[in-house]
Amino acid sequence: MIKLNCAVLTISNSRTAANDTSGDYLVDQLQRAGHQCLERAISPANRYELRKIVSAWIANPQLHVIITNGGTGFGPEKNTVAALQPLFDHTITGFGEHFRQLSFEDIGSSAMQSDAIAGLANQTVIFCLPGSTNACRLAWTRLIREQLNSQHKPCNFADHCASKS
Repeated sequence: MIKLNCAVLTISNSRTAANDTSGDYLVDQLQRAGHQCLERAISPANRYELRKIVSAWIANPQLHVIITNGGTGFGPEKNTVAALQPLFDHTITGFGEHFRQLSFEDIGSSAMQSDAIAGLANQTVIFCLPGSTNACRLAWTRLIREQLNSQHKPCNFADHCASKS
């Protein structure tokens, strides 16, 4: 299995290191899957600050995966997609579609309020998730974990990202 180097960014105007349960969950799951979390940050939902952080991570040849949580629903902190999608070389269209489909099974029509999205930039895969721990758990267990496993067939993102370093 290919061990990937990852970064986790929590996007929130209220979360701190003490109460970032979604970020904690993602870091724990990445490590349990055999990957390393090299970078972790919490940032306010300012689109320019988000671009600055994620652009630096995309440019880092040691990072293969970036997972953000927060700022994808309707509300004052909804800046994630506007900030990060312009950085994508390619959008992974199926990710958002499948996430909302799976989320619909859990929370019904409220799933349509999520702008969860994923893309590739400089051979770095980027997943932008909602901020709730339940949403992060859903995305991890049903979509992301398999795609970061180099042994998953017929295809996975680990093979694409690992060639970056």
